[in-house]
Amino acid sequence: MHPFDFTKASGTREAVNAGRRGGRYIAGGTTLVDLMRETVERPETLVDISGLPLGEVTVTERGGLRIGALVSMSEAAAHPKVRTLYPVVSEALELSASAQLRNMATIGGNIMQRTRCAYFRDVTADCNKREPGSGCAALHGHNRTHAILGTSGDCVATHPSDVAVPFAALEARVHLLGPDGQRQVPFTDFLLRPGNTPQREQALRKGELITTVEIPAHPRPLRSGYLKVRDRQSYEFALTSAAVALHVRGGVIREAKVAAGGVGTVPWKLPAVEQALIGERPSDRLWAEAARHAADGARPLQHNRFKVELLQRTVERQLRVVGGMK
Repeated sequence: MHPFDFTKASGTREAVNAGRRGGRYIAGGTTLVDLMRETVERPETLVDISGLPLGEVTVTERGGLRIGALVSMSEAAAHPKVRTLYPVVSEALELSASAQLRNMATIGGNIMQRTRCAYFRDVTADCNKREPGSGCAALHGHNRTHAILGTSGDCVATHPSDVAVPFAALEARVHLLGPDGQRQVPFTDFLLRPGNTPQREQALRKGELITTVEIPAHPRPLRSGYLKVRDRQSYEFALTSAAVALHVRGGVIREAKVAAGGVGTVPWKLPAVEQALIGERPSDRLWAEAARHAADGARPLQHNRFKVELLQRTVERQLRVVGGMK
């Protein structure tokens, strides 16, 4: 680990000023500290934001939900409003990491976490995300767990967050505070596809701080759930996952929100699946037909072709569960 300065921010404005000067924000430290140990990250200054007043979960006037950036994963998962209004979020959080990590890690830190690609974390390997222009060793290496959606010739790494998948499905917004004031960014625009700049992972301006993640109100009743497929049941990242939320009224699907994880360079919204569902009556045939669209545009590599069918089956299974036809 390389030497660094450490400062503790006493307020949001102080934190933003420190960030504008190049400081890196740290709260639970469950990701950044690991990367610093591996010398993947070498920040000159760490800004401790753990004492800032960003640790609340509140219901908006219209019935949406705001989750503070410093709410821990375990607190968010257990919060009665989260469990009642959007159980898909609680389920995704409870299937993430270990209990110890969930107690430390924050919502803001979780969506900011960097890929678990082994080549990214091996400083001797070629990685455009870590060292732009060096190449991508995963393209012709061991790429079984890598992305099949949103990839480019410069990067095929997946985004590892579980809770980011329901955030994408539910069309959440990220609230930011920076040197130029406050702004909001749609969640699906906040995390960036690699393109030819894989080192730029979030739509953040210099010094900006995540304050809350807001899930808008959705029509009720709303059934939702999260399914995660992985190599082992305990403490493992997704091979694929599906977040589904359905509003069914009068026997017809009026609204459908669907996203996938473990298969995209970012949490992958599935608009073609959603469109195939809206206006239809739930049925075995419908789930299967809609799920076939889940892998539209997929570009599998030599070792992860199985993810195409796995993704389709995972989405179909979760549609059946949430739609009430297990």
